[in-house]
Amino acid sequence: MSSYKTAVIGDKDSILGFKTLGVAIFPVTGAAAALAILKQLVADNYGVIFITEEFARELDDVIAELNKRFLPSIVLIPNSKGTLGLGIRNIKQNVEKAIGADILFRKEG
Repeated sequence: MSSYKTAVIGDKDSILGFKTLGVAIFPVTGAAAALAILKQLVADNYGVIFITEEFARELDDVIAELNKRFLPSIVLIPNSKGTLGLGIRNIKQNVEKAIGADILFRKEG
């Protein structure tokens, strides 16, 4: 049985806490560095890659292509300043794609 590694990419303040959980952290200060790290993690067969919404927004096309694959699973997380709403939007889209309906956020009545 294969064990996949987990990583997180983002600004230092937002991702430092992941280190205590045993997650490999990759602090970056710009989208170019985030892209380089993301490509390296994919090449190194990481199974789950968390990335802050701030950088994910700038890497949207690359992440969209990666999301067509089984692995890695790319999970968007808010940074230390708050959420941009991108992570929850992606969850909603994935649920709709899998189930065919918006079961999480539909409004009743």
